[in-house]
Amino acid sequence: MSNNSQLSARQRIASLLDDSSFVEVGGYVTARSTDFNMADKETPADGVVTGYGVIDGNLVFVYSQDAAVLNGSIGEMHAAKIAKIYDMAVKMGAPVIGLIDCAGLRLQEAVDALNGFGTIYAKQVMASGVVPQITAVFESCGGGAAIIPGLSDFTYMTSENGKLFVNAPNVLDGNHVSKLDTASAAYQSENSGNIDGVFETDLEVLGQIRQLVSILPANNETDLSYSDCEDDLNRAVAVEGYVNDAKSLLITISDNQLFVEAKKDYAKDMVTGFVRFNGATVGCVANQGTEGGDVLSTKGAYKAAEFVAFCDAFEIPVLTVTNVKGYKATVEEEAGLAKAVATMTAAFAGATVPKVNLITGEAFGSAYTAMNSKAIGADIEYAWTNAKIAMMEPEAAVKIMYADEIATADDKKAVIAEKKKEFAQEQASAMAAAKRGIVDDIIVPDATRKRLIAAFEMLYTKCEEKPAKKHASK
Repeated sequence: MSNNSQLSARQRIASLLDDSSFVEVGGYVTARSTDFNMADKETPADGVVTGYGVIDGNLVFVYSQDAAVLNGSIGEMHAAKIAKIYDMAVKMGAPVIGLIDCAGLRLQEAVDALNGFGTIYAKQVMASGVVPQITAVFESCGGGAAIIPGLSDFTYMTSENGKLFVNAPNVLDGNHVSKLDTASAAYQSENSGNIDGVFETDLEVLGQIRQLVSILPANNETDLSYSDCEDDLNRAVAVEGYVNDAKSLLITISDNQLFVEAKKDYAKDMVTGFVRFNGATVGCVANQGTEGGDVLSTKGAYKAAEFVAFCDAFEIPVLTVTNVKGYKATVEEEAGLAKAVATMTAAFAGATVPKVNLITGEAFGSAYTAMNSKAIGADIEYAWTNAKIAMMEPEAAVKIMYADEIATADDKKAVIAEKKKEFAQEQASAMAAAKRGIVDDIIVPDATRKRLIAAFEMLYTKCEEKPAKKHASK
């Protein structure tokens, strides 16, 4: 493997795949166009290296764009080679990995190149939910090429050289790259919801892809992704202090502390990613209190919904870690919050994979209901001993229900404190919810790992059918 931060198209493939496993497909293909002096240009492999190989013994199909050939621009035959790789991947049931370094549309080939873009898009849509699609942006990925990562399941970028844009920063009114580089990895990862991770070097990106492939199923018909578990299944975990730090909780309870995060820098109030329990992959969605996750946001809800949809498509069980007391209250959020939470609710309710909800802190109102609650389909719901589950925060509820009594009381604070304590015991405790069957069991935090493992083991054979329909209307 090369140690250079920037690799060639073929070096990237060699670094990604197991040693000597790559088999090239279409290596002799070149451009057919002869317009605009194209007949005089050499186009080896038409600017994209395509083929298949293995990652830790798992079959994958890969294409790697070659910027040394017409800047890696997509022409007719370039697109046809990528389309062929997609066809092969779907037939064999193996992931597709795209290594992108592309100047965009090949202008010399005009509508033939434009048609090629459409061909790639169509293949990606047909493969969606059938095989995982992973892309990495190493250099430029602009214009119509930017749709390719958008149609993929996971996308990574290099921090310095990676550029992803539909419109270049300099063509945006009032903007310039020196003012705001909207194509940069930092901007895209924080604002677009399209980037799962940013790394300094090509090798780090490729290493992350290898790890992701190792934890995902090969296709939508493969059994759960498993690896040998060397961790203690009954390991006690000191996690009580992680009520507001769900990410640390997930890392601590996972086999060997493995956590592969998705969309790491986007909507940090909601954490999504993969862990392993007894060797089996589980997708996780969690409110991250340290990043404002005690309230649901528009971006956070959409992030959760997209992740749950991926897990459901590939039969990956879902764990939610709930600690939420309401909704983010700003004018900007109000414009789209209801739609976003509805989308997240639909994703949870419609998913037929095993679903477990763990309440670690507060679980108030419809924000809690939307977070994979028992009411919308969680198979198992656990709560930590000190969890609070209620229609709203106790003090707010008391001020509404006992407004008249509080208004006429000489010591209003004393009345509020007394009623708040009463409400918390009778209506806002984990025990109150458990007595109503809303919570299946109350567990001590130290037992979290072993109880979750046991729950997912029990749910392994879950079989649930939803009403037949083409797709949801919303």
